[in-house]
Amino acid sequence: MITLLMKAHKVYTDSGGLQKEAYMLAKPCITLRQETEWVETLNQGWNTLTGANPQKIIAAANANNITSKPTLHYGDGKAADLIISHLKEKL
Repeated sequence: MITLLMKAHKVYTDSGGLQKEAYMLAKPCITLRQETEWVETLNQGWNTLTGANPQKIIAAANANNITSKPTLHYGDGKAADLIISHLKEKL
């Protein structure tokens, strides 16, 4: 799934988890739901809520709402390295 996301231009989903993964991989996401638990993905335009409304889906598909790069809300992916380094210092 990650490979598919990496090669995608945009993501259309009703999955909560896929919204977050798309954001982390800097892929615009169109969420076919009325709400999201990942509100931070909406703030910079990386995620658009459309529900099942065809007009909203088409408008979101044609729009470019992104105002900046995704911020590192979830860390930089280096937590394991930091933990290992810290444990080695303690041994």
